[in-house]
Amino acid sequence: MSGELATLDRFLGGRLLAAQPRNGFRAGHDTVLLAAAVPAHASAQVLELGAGAGIASLCLAARVPGVRVLGIDIDAGLVVLANENAARNGLDGRVCFEPGDAAQFSGGRQFDHVFFNPPFHPASGQQSPNLSRARAMRGEHALSQWMRVALGLTRPGGTVTAITRADRAAELLRVKDGAVLFPLFPHEGDAPKRAIVQIVKDGTAPFREAAGMVLHERDGRNTNAAEAVLRQGEELRLV
Repeated sequence: MSGELATLDRFLGGRLLAAQPRNGFRAGHDTVLLAAAVPAHASAQVLELGAGAGIASLCLAARVPGVRVLGIDIDAGLVVLANENAARNGLDGRVCFEPGDAAQFSGGRQFDHVFFNPPFHPASGQQSPNLSRARAMRGEHALSQWMRVALGLTRPGGTVTAITRADRAAELLRVKDGAVLFPLFPHEGDAPKRAIVQIVKDGTAPFREAAGMVLHERDGRNTNAAEAVLRQGEELRLV
């Protein structure tokens, strides 16, 4: 992708440098928070559905040395860009990207953890003229469909982690046992706009709604808790 069509952006306080489309779906706080919530260990095999330019997978690999990540995306151009980003950050030995449709991916194997940021805006209403961005952001039934696929690709005892609009989180919680809902609040006292859902496959613990995280102070600065995840690259524990 030429420089006119892409930007080079830094994540995790500058630890990662990644290209992403100038006008398509662009990674931001949601991407970094999602990667931070995946409870992977050094020898884990992880899958990201709808990986885009690969930034969430690369954030995870930067945080967890030794983890191996496969990312898939339906957009072949983004797959090329994501692999270039892996090489740019010296992570191409552990992170790779392949073409694939997240809504029906089979892969032929199971993973310790699967994670995704699904299309979560309704299909109705005004649509972005950028087809890649529209595909990444919109989907009437994508949440439940991606969750079914993700659970099918996860080993028993492994986790599926997703970030979505808070008002649509219930669509990811068809399986309640072993699930946690972690709300993300823009400011103290605000209603959550985003939520992270995590499900332990074949888990038996009762459903739990966590206290969540406040992202910003009233003056717009990140809270200390958010700063630790977004810039310092710490794990986001869903407690």
